[in-house]
Amino acid sequence: MLKFDNVALDYGSFRALDGISMHADDGELVVLLGANGAGKSSIFLTTSGLHKAAGGSIRFGERELIGMKPSQIVRSGVIQCPEGRKLFPGMTVLKNLTLGAYVHRADKAGNRRRLDEVMGLFPILDQKKDVPAGSLSGGQQQMVALGRALMARPKVLLLDEPSLGLAPLVVKQVFDVIQQINRTGTTVVLAEQNAFAALRIAHRAYVIESGRIVLEGNRESLMNNEAVRRAYVGG
Repeated sequence: MLKFDNVALDYGSFRALDGISMHADDGELVVLLGANGAGKSSIFLTTSGLHKAAGGSIRFGERELIGMKPSQIVRSGVIQCPEGRKLFPGMTVLKNLTLGAYVHRADKAGNRRRLDEVMGLFPILDQKKDVPAGSLSGGQQQMVALGRALMARPKVLLLDEPSLGLAPLVVKQVFDVIQQINRTGTTVVLAEQNAFAALRIAHRAYVIESGRIVLEGNRESLMNNEAVRRAYVGG
């Protein structure tokens, strides 16, 4: 279980996260809904150790993540796939994927097996493995970003706005893969503005506004919540 207890984060005098308490059970797919700037990325950056919490606790199993180095957090199995993909555009697709396995670089056989699994999920990447990642379409670049995160062998996968800038058909393809990843047993925490697509595959969701959780519930309760529909889903 990944559990947040009263987590706070400050950017100077601005409180970006204020009393965040939530959890993702083993094997769950949990969605964080919220507008741009609501605090979704701040939750992930704090979990990954890239921002220092001002208070509270983030536990993964028996481990307290706050205070750990980012590299230690990655080794523990908590992996972030960042907003904007953050690929190395001049490097080949294969090199970008291989970099995801850096913390497991001594396990060459395991990394080869993992690469085969990633290529099985994204066959187009196998066809384009030797071309620069920056030459791919937006959807294909998102596949590289997902594949790179999977090369790190996540137990918990933090996905930050994977649908951003993608065409609706590509969004469906990406979300189908996310659901498939979750069905293999990987816990997924998905931050999204595209509430309709995200709630379709979620087990539970939290609504974040101004750094606070204002609502939580299962997929059905949030899809049928009138305020959520007006703000995030439409219709």
